[in-house]
Order: sequence, then structure tokens, then C-alpha cells
Amino acid sequence: MKKLCITFVAIPIILLLAGCNTISVVAKDCLRIHIRADSNELKDQQVKYLIKDLTVAYLTPIISGATSKEDAIARINSEKTNVKRLIDGFLKEKGYGYTARVGLKREDFPTRTYGEKVFPGGTYDALIISLGRGEGDNWWCVVYPPLCFTGEGVEYRSLIYDFIKRFFN
Repeated sequence: MKKLCITFVAIPIILLLAGCNTISVVAKDCLRIHIRADSNELKDQQVKYLIKDLTVAYLTPIISGATSKEDAIARINSEKTNVKRLIDGFLKEKGYGYTARVGLKREDFPTRTYGEKVFPGGTYDALIISLGRGEGDNWWCVVYPPLCFTGEGVEYRSLIYDFIKRFFN
């Protein structure tokens, strides 16, 4: 009975420590992307998603071979002017009276969830695309490790969790 109690106390502690370790690695090794809409008006929110599709389609082949966050940053840095030109051309073609600002920055972000993955609040390197005033809600994802810049789904798993799940099933 004593061993059973120790097991039930130890397992949550191990899972908590394993989760904290994973979160700290994610925070320092992530490159995020944020596309900020001009405003929260419906038309500006809709164009934000069109710009997202355009940007992801353009950058995916460029980012897909990146071997590190630094490599991804270098690849994006070399394409910033082309990304801005692509977005500005699209906005002009669709009749929007504003352009985009495109830059790589370190910014503070609140905790965000992407599917079942939690990205803790903190300072991240990010590709920031601001449409017009950039005062509307944003779309975000992770460029590196690639969550939205790949044709495949990415799944993070905990070996400890998988072991415990198999043990109790």
C-alpha cells in the first residue's frame, strides 16, 4: 500500500517536471509568426487570413529545410523584402488602402495554445507582419520548429506520459 501511494505521488511530480523542461526548451528554441490585422472589422480580419495563406504558401518551401531556429531566421531575413512586396501587391490588387510592415523582432507574448500545445508567455523571436495600423486581432503560428510551415501535422509526445498510459491500460 505504501508503494502504491508513493507511486501516485511520484508520477504527477515526474510529469510536472518533464512538462516544465519541455516548455523551457520550446520557449527558447521557437520562432513565431504573427500577422496583425489592420483592425477588428470583418473585412480586415478576412484579409488577414488571406495574407496568412499567401505568406505560408510563399515561405513554406523556404523554411522547410531549416535545421535550426537561427537557420530559419536567416532564411526569413533574406526574404523579408520579397514577403513585403508580395503582401503589398496583394493588398493593392484587392483595393486596400494600406500596406504591410514586415520585420523580425523579439517581443513579449502571453501564453498561447496551438491545438494541444501550450506556448508559455515570454519573450520570443518572431516574424511580425502588421497590416496597415496592425491594431486588430492577430493570427499566429510557429515557424520553427515547423507547426504551420509543413504539409504534415507535428505531434509532440511525452515518453513518460506514453509509458504511464501503457502501464495503466
